[in-house]
Amino acid sequence: MTDLPAPSRAAGGRCAAPAIRAALVRYRAIAYLVGVGLIVLVCIGMPLKYAGDNSSVVAAVGPVHGVLYVVYLAATFDLASRTRLPLPRMVLVMLAGTIPFLSFVAERWVSGQIRAQFLTTPTGTVGPARPATTGGSAEATAR
Repeated sequence: MTDLPAPSRAAGGRCAAPAIRAALVRYRAIAYLVGVGLIVLVCIGMPLKYAGDNSSVVAAVGPVHGVLYVVYLAATFDLASRTRLPLPRMVLVMLAGTIPFLSFVAERWVSGQIRAQFLTTPTGTVGPARPATTGGSAEATAR
């Protein structure tokens, strides 16, 4: 991933940290849904269809997984375009939704890369730092 200059990330727009954070949340949610749907199809639906002669799970989950996979492709493209992910990496992440369990691995990897490169502050924390609390009231600190 190429690093964007700090002013373009700090300014508003598609490459700003809040926009990248929102795109990452959308990508992570759909990656989990696609991964679970594919596991249900492969681990439950296919054995029932071919060993149990019952195709109801495949008939119900298959079309839903197909629609979710298209949404996964759109979310991956959105995140990749905001972070300027190179085309070969974007294609590999998109293909991760077709192999059982690989969407979880790809989600973890992409999330770590995006957080490290775009969403960390100079102190190393993710997101805005919380103000320190004194733990007591104003009267207790005045004594």
